[in-house]
Amino acid sequence: MLDILYRDDHLIAIHKPSGLLVHRTGLDAREERFAVQLLRDQIGRHVHPAHRLDKGTSGVLLFALDRDTAARAGALFENAADVIDHPLVRRFDPAERRSARADTLPQAAITRYRRLATTELPYQVDRYPSSRYALLELQPETGRRHQLRRHLKHISHPIIGDATFGKGRHNRLFQTLFGSDRLLLACTGLAFRHPLSDTPLQIDCPLTPDFTNVLTALGWHLRADGLSATGDS
Repeated sequence: MLDILYRDDHLIAIHKPSGLLVHRTGLDAREERFAVQLLRDQIGRHVHPAHRLDKGTSGVLLFALDRDTAARAGALFENAADVIDHPLVRRFDPAERRSARADTLPQAAITRYRRLATTELPYQVDRYPSSRYALLELQPETGRRHQLRRHLKHISHPIIGDATFGKGRHNRLFQTLFGSDRLLLACTGLAFRHPLSDTPLQIDCPLTPDFTNVLTALGWHLRADGLSATGDS
């Protein structure tokens, strides 16, 4: 059963676990479990995704309970420290690609980020004798497909566990040292204005144990008063 974080007459938010697709996609045709179907069966009514989380990402996932609210909420996330301002060419799954135009232009994409902590491990992965890692808080101001993962790759700081945009040697090191085989990306909070009432909403979600165990092993401990870390910085 999915953990429901928020619900009103128009919206519902769940805690999506890592490894669960939001909906059916040609990128993973063999998958049979989807958040849309599980939530629909759980609450007994149709739901419509208001934004996307990649399969490997855990955290807050928002749905609308009707199509009009879904359209309004989707527009909020579509248009909505240091800044990565790097246009992204739209990525299509196989079903979309058949009808996509070849001359599709890059879309504006902006991500704000803040470094919370850093660490250095005594293992040579690339050309240096040790490897450095950082815990980041990311705030996307636009909602492009794979935006956070592609932006972090663009600045040569790919997310650990990312099999598509990351580095396999670093991913394998974390599997060996910490038993981590997931994408280390989580949506811990969603802040927006309600698409119908225009009142501000903040929906928060804790990290799952498989994520916090890695942070603890690295000497990082998240404080209860927000997404900041104690430890080496």
